[in-house]
Amino acid sequence: MLKTTLKSMLLATMLVAPVTAAFAQDITLRATATSNDQDEDYDGLVVFKNFVETASNGAIAVELFVGTQLCTRGDECLAGIADGSIDIFVSTSGGAAGLFPYIQVLDLPYLMSDDRVAEHVLSSDFVREMRGLMLEDSDNLIRLMTVGNTGGWRSYANTERRIETPADIAGLRMRTVPADLPQTLATALGASPTPIAWPELFTSLQTGVVEGTANGITDIMNMRFTDAGLKYLTLDNHSYMGAFWFMNNERFLGMSDEHKRVILDGFAALQQATFASPKRKEIAAYEAFRAAGGEIYVPTDEQKAMFMEAAAPAFDWFRANVRQGPEVLDSFMSYAEAAAEAIEAERAADLN
Repeated sequence: MLKTTLKSMLLATMLVAPVTAAFAQDITLRATATSNDQDEDYDGLVVFKNFVETASNGAIAVELFVGTQLCTRGDECLAGIADGSIDIFVSTSGGAAGLFPYIQVLDLPYLMSDDRVAEHVLSSDFVREMRGLMLEDSDNLIRLMTVGNTGGWRSYANTERRIETPADIAGLRMRTVPADLPQTLATALGASPTPIAWPELFTSLQTGVVEGTANGITDIMNMRFTDAGLKYLTLDNHSYMGAFWFMNNERFLGMSDEHKRVILDGFAALQQATFASPKRKEIAAYEAFRAAGGEIYVPTDEQKAMFMEAAAPAFDWFRANVRQGPEVLDSFMSYAEAAAEAIEAERAADLN
């Protein structure tokens, strides 16, 4: 089914540029992110470009296309990766879930406690397992290179009241993307899920079409949602905003081993840059939120446990409706638990 969908997309988008082999010199990679130059994706691309061009002594050039110059939607961009007209593309889980539905595992809430755990998991063999699934599902055309971050963590924000427990979300018209998993989660917490496109969210908050949303603080302030009436932010940090970096597999495999190493190290540098970027940007964003009259609340461990219990239907949906969902979820949970244990052991050792 998925392979048929990919082939149909390639025909529909008329992206038929041939894949050409990469030689030992004069390689040019076309990399795109459909965001803007204020986004963590752009920060990562700049680091990647600088590293690769320097480490290859100029043999590899990286052209950056930020915005919608090469493609507009996730499925269209991934079709470009598959046919070789785009070499590198970054997507959120929502942009790639049509092809790789199990990628939504990162959208399940409260599986990772903090940045250290998330960064540990996303630097582990879990990403290699996902790469294997995606190569199989794309006829070995689309290669997952790494997973970084784009915007920190999602938390609940609204125009009406402080949210301390799931009972406080009950009845709120909560903005979601038009996908089953976030709508299932919103319903489980007692909210009324309302699919709204991102460009329409400001007006929807301003006019009361929706009363709440789940976003990171940098997105909230970049979009000036406080001017639309957003006032209450609960830092429950329920899901890590992963950024999935894809590359045309034939393009990568066609390189020399020396250049492959440069590319791999470039993506490692990119990943670290996107891990760090939200931490820096959040400082000013939180200050700006408070200055605009915003109120920030951090739930207790007991309150977070209440949210986790209320969110159970989202996990049931993922297991029942996502192809390979049970296996991917079990694997992800295993890596997350191992990461938490390893980090706790490090803390204990450093306390002595």
